[in-house]
Amino acid sequence: MKEKQDNWQRIEAVIKWANMSINYFARHIGLARGENLYQIKRGNNGISLDVAERIVAKFPQIDKLWLLTGEGQMFSDTKLRGVQIPYYHNDPEQYISSLATLEPESYLLLPMLQQCDFAMCYTGRAMGDVIPSESIVLFRVTDRATIIPGEIYLVKTRRMNMLRIVRTTNDENRLRLVPGDKMNYDDVTIDVSDIIDIYKLVGKLIIN
Repeated sequence: MKEKQDNWQRIEAVIKWANMSINYFARHIGLARGENLYQIKRGNNGISLDVAERIVAKFPQIDKLWLLTGEGQMFSDTKLRGVQIPYYHNDPEQYISSLATLEPESYLLLPMLQQCDFAMCYTGRAMGDVIPSESIVLFRVTDRATIIPGEIYLVKTRRMNMLRIVRTTNDENRLRLVPGDKMNYDDVTIDVSDIIDIYKLVGKLIIN
């Protein structure tokens, strides 16, 4: 059974969903300063009824009982509820082979995103501006037969794991893995038969 989020994780989930900074969020809900929220982050305070009611007043989509206790789901409106996506604060190229042994750091709730199996933190450089380093990348498990040329995939092979744009070659048994930063990284060609697992990129969250 999935562990309940703690007080700060619930507040943080709302802040991220609202796409605000902590201080801006504090002002938006009518707090004089962000220190009230930082005290919750440090574990010094819980979520008071006053803070919960301020949040729900500005964001009526948020379920107050969930905010206060962690019970239930983040959204009170069933149309906004979605599958909670396990998020691993690990680089996909380095850790995809050991994904089964990792514990999720948290869970993302992205109702607009369908068919997503997990999220990780990309710390590589090869994708350049296409996927900046430190972006959260979201994947769906797929298979070789459904590869769409030109789309981005995390490709797990016997020798390496690479997050790249996948393109075809003149040989139907080989694929070309193309970086976003072509100035500093080269294309890599692999045999289709070398692919152990493949994951389609279905979304990215760029952290500024």
